[in-house]
Amino acid sequence: MQFWFGAITIPHMSRTVRAGPRIAQLQDMADDAALDYYEILQISATAETETIHRVYRLLAQRYHPDNADTGSPERFRQLTEAYNVLGDPGERARYDVVYERQRQARWRMARFSANADADFDTEAQLRVAVLEVLSTKRRTDPNQPAMYQSELEQLTGAPREHIEFTIWYLVQKKLAQRTDQSMLAIMVEGIDWLEERHRTMPRTRRLAAVNA
Repeated sequence: MQFWFGAITIPHMSRTVRAGPRIAQLQDMADDAALDYYEILQISATAETETIHRVYRLLAQRYHPDNADTGSPERFRQLTEAYNVLGDPGERARYDVVYERQRQARWRMARFSANADADFDTEAQLRVAVLEVLSTKRRTDPNQPAMYQSELEQLTGAPREHIEFTIWYLVQKKLAQRTDQSMLAIMVEGIDWLEERHRTMPRTRRLAAVNA
């Protein structure tokens, strides 16, 4: 199994969504739990309209194709699509209906697991998987060692509610840290934790979800 994190593409971000999505498009969103305009803009679902405008202006300036240092046409397009929906009160209200449905569906998935013992085992394996992905990202792309939560969700196959708990734990234990852009990066303590675990436990295939 080989990893290359130099240019990770998140499937839902490559989807073309025109400004002002119609009801049919919103129904398609309901079937695509990965689509998250709030994640694209790196804001909370409860963010005020002024915050949406301010964050968009900041990110749009950073990723505008004319920016020679950090410009990215694809990223700029994604941001604009998200802003066209969340920046319009009517479109945002319709989107939020679908967004809440997705959130509830993910929560049911997280809540109805087999049993408590399995939950603890799954959580322990997820911690290892997240740290291994972050460690690989830092080794292979030292200039950009951090990753978005949505990328980790895609690579591990974990529901958002599960991985949010895992990230909270790793940050609290100082095994990982959040960057100014709300991305996640492994810390020295996280690498030491992984090395110690690999020394004391048999090697298992913990990233099977990546190959799924």
